Amino acid sequence: MAEKWTTSSAAYLRPRTHGESDTWTSAAPGRSGQQLLAVDDVAPPLEVAKLLDLAAGDSSVVRRRLILLDGEPIEIASSYYPSRIAAGTALASSKKIRGGAPTALADLGYPGTRAVEYIEQRIASDEEGALLCLAAGASVLTLTRTTYSDHTPVEASLMVMKAPRRLRYELEVQ
Repeated sequence: MAEKWTTSSAAYLRPRTHGESDTWTSAAPGRSGQQLLAVDDVAPPLEVAKLLDLAAGDSSVVRRRLILLDGEPIEIASSYYPSRIAAGTALASSKKIRGGAPTALADLGYPGTRAVEYIEQRIASDEEGALLCLAAGASVLTLTRTTYSDHTPVEASLMVMKAPRRLRYELEVQ
């Protein structure tokens, strides 16, 4: 990947219209791809349980994907959804979701209305390094995003990104 890749987080909250591809595919037409690594109903990590405001014993559906640009892995994305929302839906299916998760959530009555993100830099774990084809000791950028529908947290995404990466934010005063 010769160029720095810029993404806008706001685009990942918007449901797509009928026939539109997911946000990532639209952002880099003909250059992007995803490999679905796993879809499971799990007890979420403590951090995720807190982000989703889940009680002890509540489960979540996790969709874990390897994000590609020009055939090269650039990101590991793990998205968690409360099982009470996702069980038995496209979010829990081991197939690509037409229009992406924001569309599936909106169809279920949970459109994304707000997101909170945390960004950190750290050394990649061995597993992350292997999936992203990184040298030992390489740094990654992590983005933790919680998506809310009104005041209800409906998605917690943990993304591990190959550097360099530039994120773009737009703020609008209402």
